[in-house]
Amino acid sequence: MPVKRLICISSESLAHVRACHGDLAGWDVCVVDSLSAARKVLAQQHYGVGLLLDRSDGGADAEIERFLRQHHQMRWIGVFDPHRLDQPVLRELVAAHLADFHTRPVDTLRLQHALGHAHGMALLASNARQHRRAIQPSHIDGTSSAIVRLRAQIDKIGAVDAPVLISGESGSGKELAAHEIHARSQRAAGPFIAINCAAVAPALIHSELFGHERGAFTGASRDKQGLIEAASNGSIFLDEIGDLPLDLQASLLRFLQERTIYRVGGTRSITVDARVIAATHVNLPQAVAEGRFREDLYYRLNVFPIRVPPLRERKEDLPLLAELIFNKYAEERSAQLKGISREAFQAIARHDWPGNVRELINRMRRAMVLAEQRLIMPEDLDLAGAGPIAPMSEGLGSSRLNAERTAIGDSLSRCGNNVSQAARDLGVSRMTLYRLMAKHAIST
Repeated sequence: MPVKRLICISSESLAHVRACHGDLAGWDVCVVDSLSAARKVLAQQHYGVGLLLDRSDGGADAEIERFLRQHHQMRWIGVFDPHRLDQPVLRELVAAHLADFHTRPVDTLRLQHALGHAHGMALLASNARQHRRAIQPSHIDGTSSAIVRLRAQIDKIGAVDAPVLISGESGSGKELAAHEIHARSQRAAGPFIAINCAAVAPALIHSELFGHERGAFTGASRDKQGLIEAASNGSIFLDEIGDLPLDLQASLLRFLQERTIYRVGGTRSITVDARVIAATHVNLPQAVAEGRFREDLYYRLNVFPIRVPPLRERKEDLPLLAELIFNKYAEERSAQLKGISREAFQAIARHDWPGNVRELINRMRRAMVLAEQRLIMPEDLDLAGAGPIAPMSEGLGSSRLNAERTAIGDSLSRCGNNVSQAARDLGVSRMTLYRLMAKHAIST
């Protein structure tokens, strides 16, 4: 039988709590005298049930509301003086955040029954979460075979100090994989510097990567260290390496071969010891064949290639990821929201997620703010129209293309053909959306 553990927030002693609220037989009780003390305890220990013995005049209700929102996974029971329930703010707080409430003088038998029921509900919720969540050896969450395989690759690659090339669709988690490789390397104590090569103007990226000397160009009033130099003794993550201009590809190749760089306007070589981790959603062999990417650089980077799977290849991870997002952004949720409905989980499983994890995060955060019921529903995620799983006879490639085309078209229609807004809704960059629109021959 699990131990029934209770945290009690009260200015009274444990003996006084037992005397006034029943002996709480069978409970392991921790009494703290303030919300700040409760936060410290809950940061170190798990409690499924909390008892709030309120003696305030209402001045601290906003702080109580923030505390309960932060610890929404627990079942909280409140005890108040009767006049407090005349205050609208408290009534809203009780309705939104408490599993039950009592007024003084307390009916101790009823309170004990309420605590027992809260413990049972907390236990059910905990078991349900454990059923969906295995102990994670890294920050890459999931139990699907694709993710297990990815984590195994990262464990091996992290120990070897050589370049890594990560491929995967936009929003699939390539930067997270790069962080994990760095964290498992001998360079973990050093810096991890990231730059998105597609997000920096071509005229500036050379200076950003390699730095510049004073007077190298108009406005260069002082020497500036580049990102590669800043990553010395650590790792430099070059996201969207396929968008790196050809002249910079030559400079990067020189660095990989000689471990030296030249700042813009500089004449002396600077030795830098940094590991290069690159990522791309572009087909680099095709880019090499088309003359858009240097073949020698491709082979220098492709020492350890790994692929981050898109969400549609790891759909068994979706319930876990949705719950993790819900808990991470719990303070943003509407007050009455308690979780995710079974219908929403089903809609999530049917959706093809062209924007991958980034799209899932965006849809979940929006739903957590706008949901008007106690549970997130499919319509809150804007997935109410998600159809049944496509028949296998259509083929996975065709299914994916159709879903991608439909998602882009629907998003553009909702946004009045505003590409920037549609890209935000889909959880992709504007440049990526333009590429997808060209791929599907969609125009605004």
